[in-house]
Amino acid sequence: MIEQLFGSKTRVKLLQLFYSNPNRSFYVREITRKIGEQINSVRRELSNLLSIGIITSDTTNNKLYYEVNQKYQYFKPLKEIFGGGVKPTSASAPSEAEEDTDSLKTIGHVDLAVFTGQFTRDDIAGVDFLVVGDINPNALAKYVQELEEQENKTLRYTSMTLANYRYRQQIRDRFAQAIERAKKQILIDTYNLLSEEEKPTEAKEKETKEKEGDK
Repeated sequence: MIEQLFGSKTRVKLLQLFYSNPNRSFYVREITRKIGEQINSVRRELSNLLSIGIITSDTTNNKLYYEVNQKYQYFKPLKEIFGGGVKPTSASAPSEAEEDTDSLKTIGHVDLAVFTGQFTRDDIAGVDFLVVGDINPNALAKYVQELEEQENKTLRYTSMTLANYRYRQQIRDRFAQAIERAKKQILIDTYNLLSEEEKPTEAKEKETKEKEGDK
């Protein structure tokens, strides 16, 4: 049904990839690998999406990258459909962002997880992956190794406790400020650490963790 409505299976897969990964940039062969479709079909649909204005393109290091156009007039409703808000079909596979979030559960209690750097072509922060919370170092190293194999690139990553990151924010630490300024994809942000919304108090955080512990 959704393929008929939006024209083709390849187009639907592309929309799912782009809208579930805002701020992420992908080159053609990377896209082809991630959605499992033929390169000619991918190129054709990318051209269609570009002409409509749904995605944008840019060249870095002689590679043409594509990403979702967040200024497109129908960005929000399309994100609701393809970005995880509403499932396109009951049989659809989880989006890449959902798979990333699920796999992060294996490394410990994650309060904040962010892709930046090579993922978004913005090196302000000097890292590609930041994770904050009660993290198992060995599980994190295994997760990053698998992610590197999946992305076919060497990744720079760092982890810290929630208290450490909050302190860095309070003293306006250079790294914390760089993360806030950087172009990024937020996978998890339990306490709105990088959101403009009102941030929960420490008492609220304690209450939330106590509830989670009762489950």
